[in-house]
Amino acid sequence: MSMFETAYEREKARYEALITKENHPIDAYNGIFTRWQNPVLTREHAPLIWRFDFNPETNPNFMERLGVNAVFNAGAIKLNGKYCLVARVEGNDRKSFFALAESDSPVDGFRFRDYPIQLPDTCPEETNVYDMRLTQHEDGWIYGVFCSESKDRSSPDLSAAVAAAGIVRTKDLETWERLPNLVTNESPQQRNVCLLPEFVDGKYAFYTRPMDGFIETGSGGGIGFGLCEDITHPVIEHERITSRRKYHTITESKNGAGAVPIKTAQGWLHIAHGVRNTAAGLRYVVYVFMTAPDDPARVIAEPSGFLIAPYGGERVGDVSNVVFTNGAIVDDNGTLYIYYASADTRLHVASTTVDLLVDFALHTPADPLRSADCVKQRCELIDRNLAYLRQQG
Repeated sequence: MSMFETAYEREKARYEALITKENHPIDAYNGIFTRWQNPVLTREHAPLIWRFDFNPETNPNFMERLGVNAVFNAGAIKLNGKYCLVARVEGNDRKSFFALAESDSPVDGFRFRDYPIQLPDTCPEETNVYDMRLTQHEDGWIYGVFCSESKDRSSPDLSAAVAAAGIVRTKDLETWERLPNLVTNESPQQRNVCLLPEFVDGKYAFYTRPMDGFIETGSGGGIGFGLCEDITHPVIEHERITSRRKYHTITESKNGAGAVPIKTAQGWLHIAHGVRNTAAGLRYVVYVFMTAPDDPARVIAEPSGFLIAPYGGERVGDVSNVVFTNGAIVDDNGTLYIYYASADTRLHVASTTVDLLVDFALHTPADPLRSADCVKQRCELIDRNLAYLRQQG
């Protein structure tokens, strides 16, 4: 065989072996969730036809022409019996785009469709798009809310950017309609915005992240909440702060919505992300809180600490010490799959149930915010446990 044929057959075999590889739960226990051994999406999951020129005359060495650097941060939805992930795919050129991977299984077998999603190109100033949340709304549409990034023309700094919340909608994850970007009158920039699946007071309800700048939140106090009358002309006049940033906690630097909130009998279950600064840079974790069933902006439970933090090899990648989620799927039996990325490089899955996560949210103590009080809180748990063990004989 020629060099082209040898390389092609080798890479095709590697690709199929990766796609068909079975995933297995990791044998570690905290009673809350289960990690799965293999990432569900990586850059190697990108189809060969996206990366290589298949013509031996123009590419005799079967050389990768358009490389893929990372696949991560996926919105998630179950549609027509398929588990669907709209992933952020980053090319070697640093630009991101969206692509749909689907599987009959929630934990493995994800295969991308032949073509990436081609969004309507309605924003000439838009340079980059990423981190889409998918909401199956009661109005009959599936909405995708994502970050739309543009150059900050007011600054000579080439890294200065402006973030806005882009909005698209679809019925089939195939044909997409672009709507105007969300406007928040009180916040100059927005990232990590997601849409609640139900109307609130007859209006579309968004969770936002008010920001003064592209990276720094500035005066932004946490995860916001706002209503808009018409999603085809989306304007939020006022944002209420829900889960607040707090000093010396996992949300000290910033926090933002993650997966689309899940409706339960006890309230709305939120799987969000928090960020604190360390000597090694920003550390991103996933955390949980709940808001009231009759007031989605009012926090009713916020358990102490994180749910998921970077673990082992998850810490290594393009942006170290980061886990991030913007997608989760609930099966009919209540099983919950959280799709989370590590180090802005690859996508993992953790499984739990809605009931377990509600238990975690409602019955895990809140952060007392001071070391002395944290010790007191832990000693009280120890006292109760020792008393129980004595009682059991």
